[in-house]
Amino acid sequence: MTQPEPEFDPVRVLVRFADAEIDFVVIGCVAGAVHGSAYTTDDIDLAYSCAPQNLSRLAKTLRGMGATPSAERLARDDHLAFVTELGNVDVLARPAGAPAYEKLRSEATTIAVEGRTVRIASLDRLIAMAESMGRTKDKLLAAEYRTIADLLRATGEGD
Repeated sequence: MTQPEPEFDPVRVLVRFADAEIDFVVIGCVAGAVHGSAYTTDDIDLAYSCAPQNLSRLAKTLRGMGATPSAERLARDDHLAFVTELGNVDVLARPAGAPAYEKLRSEATTIAVEGRTVRIASLDRLIAMAESMGRTKDKLLAAEYRTIADLLRATGEGD
């Protein structure tokens, strides 16, 4: 008998990461949803700093969620996917189409999630990351993100 998929709870993932003081930026469809995207997802994608102390905190937090990472593996691999007690969590050291982490982080917007500050990738960076993937679904995401960005700029709410 196979185990049921854990219930996806991105808010609890973000709270855990923020409480652990992990340096990360939300990317992918969860970030898109924050900006107004109608697309849904069953995982959360997080870009992270490769600073040694951050890798240790990230590995410890993921282990606490039932995953089996190591700081060494997080430093070595660009993209790791984990099934955790809070759902699927993808962590990316160097997301395709994104600038160096420090630039991605500096351009991110911040939101409050249950009283914690969380960084969300900018729409322009989400567009670039989606376009770099080349898949049909990512092209559709990029088109929607571009429409949202244009609407926000037209109303004076965008970059």
